[in-house]
Amino acid sequence: MKLNDARANRWLARILESNHLLWMIFVASLLESIIIPIPLELVLIPLLIHERERWFAIATATLAGCLVGATIGYNLGLFFFDTGGQWLIDYFGYQQAFSEFTADFKDNGFATLLLVGITPIPFQVGMLAAGSTEYPYLLFLAAAFIARGLRYYGLALLVYWFGERVLGWWQRHQNRLGLGILVAGLAIYLIVVFS
Repeated sequence: MKLNDARANRWLARILESNHLLWMIFVASLLESIIIPIPLELVLIPLLIHERERWFAIATATLAGCLVGATIGYNLGLFFFDTGGQWLIDYFGYQQAFSEFTADFKDNGFATLLLVGITPIPFQVGMLAAGSTEYPYLLFLAAAFIARGLRYYGLALLVYWFGERVLGWWQRHQNRLGLGILVAGLAIYLIVVFS
C-alpha cells in the first residue's frame, strides 16, 4: 500500500520499523483524546493495513491511550473547568456544542456519552461535561470504554478482514460514513432515552 505523499510514506515506514509502535499509538490516541481533534483513523488505517496480524494489540493501545486521555479530560472538567476546561471549549470553538451537551447530559448522561464516543462529535466535549457536572467517574469510564472500544476494535477488524479496501472506502466515503454513524447513534440514543 502506498500513500500519496512521499513524506507520509517515509514517516509510516519509520513508525512501522520502530520497537515502540504500540507506545506511539498510545500517545497519539491520548493526544487525540485531549487536544488534537483530528480523526485518528487517518493514522490507524494505514498502520493496521501494514500490521494486520497485530490488529488486537493496535486497537488495545489505541483504546488505552484514549481512556487515559479521557481520564485527564474528565479531571480537567472536574477540577479545572473554570480555567483549563473553559479555555479548551473556547479554543476549539465548542461553546454551542458544550452548552447543548451539558443540558442533555444532566438527563441522559450514559447514553449521551455513548453517542459522543461513537460518533464524530468531539469527545473532548463529553469528557469536560462529565467532569464539570461531576458525573460518576466509573460510569463515564464505562461509557468511554464501550463507545471507543466499538470504534477502535471495529475499525481494526474491518481492516483485518478487508485490508487495503478499507482505506479506499474510508477516503471515498468518510463524510457519508460520519453522517451514517451520527444518524445511527442518534437513533440508538433516542431508543435508550425514550424506552
